[in-house]
Amino acid sequence: MPSSSSEVDRRHVFHPFTNLGRHELVGPRLTIVDGSGVRLTDDQGRTYIDAMAGLWCVNVGYGRLEIADAMYRQAKRLPYYHSFGSMATEAPALLAERLLAMSPVPMSKVFFGNSGSDANDTHVKMIWAYNNALGRPEKKKIIARQRGYHGTTVVSASLTGLPNMHAGFDLPIPQVLHTTAPHRTWRPDAGTDAEFTARLARDLEETIVREGPGTIAAFIAEPVQAAGGVIVPPEGYFAAIQAVLDKYDVLLIADEVVTGFGRLGTMFGTESLGLRPDLMTVAKGITSGYAPLSACIVSEKIWRVLVESTRDGVWSHGYTYSSHPISAAVALANLDLLEDEGLVGRTGALGEYLRAQLRAVFQEHPLVVDIRGTGLLAAVEFGHRDPLTPFDPKLGVGPRMAAACIDEGVISRALPDADTISFAPPFVVTESELDEVVAGVRRAVDRVSNDLAALAV
Repeated sequence: MPSSSSEVDRRHVFHPFTNLGRHELVGPRLTIVDGSGVRLTDDQGRTYIDAMAGLWCVNVGYGRLEIADAMYRQAKRLPYYHSFGSMATEAPALLAERLLAMSPVPMSKVFFGNSGSDANDTHVKMIWAYNNALGRPEKKKIIARQRGYHGTTVVSASLTGLPNMHAGFDLPIPQVLHTTAPHRTWRPDAGTDAEFTARLARDLEETIVREGPGTIAAFIAEPVQAAGGVIVPPEGYFAAIQAVLDKYDVLLIADEVVTGFGRLGTMFGTESLGLRPDLMTVAKGITSGYAPLSACIVSEKIWRVLVESTRDGVWSHGYTYSSHPISAAVALANLDLLEDEGLVGRTGALGEYLRAQLRAVFQEHPLVVDIRGTGLLAAVEFGHRDPLTPFDPKLGVGPRMAAACIDEGVISRALPDADTISFAPPFVVTESELDEVVAGVRRAVDRVSNDLAALAV
């Protein structure tokens, strides 16, 4: 008798961000076989609301035939051709033109890759080449933020400010530094937004001065820190950060991998939070996860230096699948859906509704210390309220909560190094479906609360 796909997976697949020993013993938590709208079905016939849009990315929802048809048409006509040595295909050119037209700040060119991780790697290589071309070989360090998430390659994992991403991998590399995250849950001394913002800007400036401004090339930031905890910066934060960057001639990379393409109620988080980036990283929502694609959106300031520096040579960087025509065709169809159906305009009100329902259910819960978010993003953070203290990490409260949510038919996500679960549903979600999410989460939290109370006895 043939083995089930779950059993085959258990025996043969090396999973990312997974307890390897447990998977080898018991296999996958779920095997998903079908998706439609915001709902997924597993191989046992059970359905779930995907309150995380895959990994923050299935913005237009599952089962969109418009995207499948675009993929099929492109595959029939031209499934692949490379972009090395000035070779071109049509769909990536049209997509680049469209991205530059919708960019929230003036930009010049688009470099296509496969993931947010490789796009952030590419940006670092661009910045290093840029400063070499300008005769500034010491200006190479990149400042990221604690709890930031920028990918899993050697460079992008170094940029990521989560300890579990560094342990065992000899990371971060020495060219990467980290400054304070705008996360105030466990900082009762944070003060007002203005006071907290001033402190965060001061921390950044002190890092630049300590290291030497001539060594600092760029600062990278997500408009809202997603995997790090759905951390929304205080009002005025990016204006204060930009003033420091301008003072010391430091470039800004806006990592829009999660916030790009409508998640915050505008097409880009840069619009929502007032960033002025020199480089932008996009991925995930550019195709709603239907095909792998990332893009580095590059300013004229940087492009012109790179052109001059390679006048007698070539830009020796790229990937076999850069400017993949099928991925670009998928992205164009996805952008059509976002625009034609007005999906970006829905996310602000839906997110407000979700957070209001979460607050109504959990505001007084003894284990909930924060409910936060913006746009169609939300997070619930757990801890002891009186006095305000985090749980012992060994209890694994966040993962317990996420696992209990799955049992209740809701897929959320436990965020790393924090007892926090997050929500980023597809933009096609309805208020009634959000009500189902909140009800399922409440049942899950009550179950875990009872389990923790039993452990304390």
